[in-house]
Amino acid sequence: MASKARLRALPRQAVDRVPERQDAEPPAPLRSQGTRDRILAEARRLFAERGFERTTMRAIATAANINVSIVARYYGSKADLFALAAQLDIQLPDLSAVPPDKRGEAIVAHFIDIRERSDDSDPLMALVRSAVSHEVARQRYFDFIRKQVDQAVLSTIPKEQREEVFGLILIQLIGIGFSRYILKHPSVASLKKDILVREIGAALQKFLSNAS
Repeated sequence: MASKARLRALPRQAVDRVPERQDAEPPAPLRSQGTRDRILAEARRLFAERGFERTTMRAIATAANINVSIVARYYGSKADLFALAAQLDIQLPDLSAVPPDKRGEAIVAHFIDIRERSDDSDPLMALVRSAVSHEVARQRYFDFIRKQVDQAVLSTIPKEQREEVFGLILIQLIGIGFSRYILKHPSVASLKKDILVREIGAALQKFLSNAS
């Protein structure tokens, strides 16, 4: 009981600013699996809506209808909880089976599909919205995009040109992510998927072809 009282007495800053970790292992199963699942679901929703900095442990606890000490007990720090909430199942397509002149389109199509088959609380949105102000989220977002293109695409490019090509691809995909799904600019949000795949895919294809 004493440890719970100490957690309740912590100021918000102390609860939220536990030292961050790059990775977090899923916690061992506990008796109250339903409570743990509810915390994780609310954390994912709030991180996607507000980003890392504007989401507090207390807000997550309130949304899950529990005491903040329970959130800290089950998940540790906000950074640990974010690492779990923002885990992505990328489901990479086999780009090695895609004709070389269609790989640009395949990358864009896959990037859009991951986002548009999910709701507004999916882990990708938590990463995109948090990447602006949170270093761990930013690095995870970059890693997410890198995995889209690394294995079957960048491996076909001379080593000395890979970072340049990846940077050019990054500009295009981050542009889609922010303008279409965060800013939701009408001119971008209204574009049909096939137009984005064709036009942005052509830009990516140019980068890939010029470096081959």
